[in-house]
Amino acid sequence: MAEILDGKQIAAQLKEEIKTDVKKWHKKGVHPCLGVLLVGDDAASIAYAKFLERVASSADVRFVLKQLQTDTSEDEVISVLDQLNQNKDVHGILLLLPLPKHIDKQRVMDSILPSKDVDGVHPVNRGYILGGGECIYPATPLSCLEILKRSGIDIAGKHAVVVGRGETVGKPLMYMAVAENATVTVCHSRTVDLPRHVGQADVLFTAVGKPGLITKDMVKPGVVVVDAGITEIDGKICGDVKFDEVKESASAITPVPGGVGSITTAMMLKNLLKGISMQEALVEVKVN
Repeated sequence: MAEILDGKQIAAQLKEEIKTDVKKWHKKGVHPCLGVLLVGDDAASIAYAKFLERVASSADVRFVLKQLQTDTSEDEVISVLDQLNQNKDVHGILLLLPLPKHIDKQRVMDSILPSKDVDGVHPVNRGYILGGGECIYPATPLSCLEILKRSGIDIAGKHAVVVGRGETVGKPLMYMAVAENATVTVCHSRTVDLPRHVGQADVLFTAVGKPGLITKDMVKPGVVVVDAGITEIDGKICGDVKFDEVKESASAITPVPGGVGSITTAMMLKNLLKGISMQEALVEVKVN
């Protein structure tokens, strides 16, 4: 029977660490602040914004929400983001998706300052993931690795298989796993014989959004499974892995919900604090 990797417990640990770090910034006269931009009235985005506000408040992080009408022009959205970029009292920026169809998502995301990009979506941050260097990593793949580290699972030298090559999770995760010295195979919709590749994994990451994709007969005994897939079916959140089946063969596995998703918001706040240090360093460089 697999060890269940409890994301909620890890999230609680992270939040206590964040509160301690926030107090240190307060002593320096800095009051960490997360700025969130919501364009339109998407119900899920509104609910997530309220959730973010509660999490930020529990960690003593200030929270600023900017909500714009659905018909707001792309240039107006960028203008608001630029105001947040220039506001020294706002240390991190999160653009909530989806955006209205008339707005170019990439152009808008590119307008966020890399050091304030708490979700690691800016091309500069993505480039440093590939090439190495100080950057802010995307919250979900960062959470996939953090949940393993906090559980005492080292992926160095292991064969890690990443199922999914999306821009949000799969693609950055493969480079981040390589940086942790794993040997990485990436599978996707065009992969021939997916079960064969999955069956070779010492560590399996999934981020597809296809419930039941990974079954017990696909994995080898003792595999570590990190499920970052999220799909809602009849009001129930499901992962990519048939949890009740696969936990019988795995040595460790994350549940959905209660696994990776439980710590992504906390990792975003960790990114916020990392961003403050990066911004302080930039100011020192300019002064010198």
